[in-house]
Amino acid sequence: MTKFNIRILNMAYLSIEKGDRLLDIGAGTGSISIEAALQGAKVWAVEKTQEAVEIININKSKFQVEVEVILGEAPEVLPDIKFNKCFLGGSGGKLEGIFNYLEKHLESKGILCGNFITLKNLNKFINLLEIHKYQEIEVHLIQSSYRDDIGLMKGENPIFIVKGVKK
Repeated sequence: MTKFNIRILNMAYLSIEKGDRLLDIGAGTGSISIEAALQGAKVWAVEKTQEAVEIININKSKFQVEVEVILGEAPEVLPDIKFNKCFLGGSGGKLEGIFNYLEKHLESKGILCGNFITLKNLNKFINLLEIHKYQEIEVHLIQSSYRDDIGLMKGENPIFIVKGVKK
């Protein structure tokens, strides 16, 4: 699950607001989808495992939000709908196919934001942003820690947040 502070940063980079149409690819437990829906976005969450889809459905009921949940792998199951925002939490190694899909389905000036923990996927994503002529590309490395029960600071895994705006 995307931790609270990372989730909020992603909402800010995506500039989520009421009326947005967000596609969440590799939705995991749905934390980004739920947060965006709470802020007034219409959300489609794509996840490849049945277990994760069940967790998303539990979470959307718990927070009483509407999220269209799609079981399957991107880009094959992605809907034929236009979006103005897209979050990429996981690609299953199919970044090129996802970018080809976004060529037709992410609106001009639409925002694409992705989270990465490996340098290989980070570099591939940045290269694809450049190849597809995205603008305002930002890359941030976020490292956070939390205080545990006895007062020690425990580090979370560092995460790269990358944002681009479609030309």
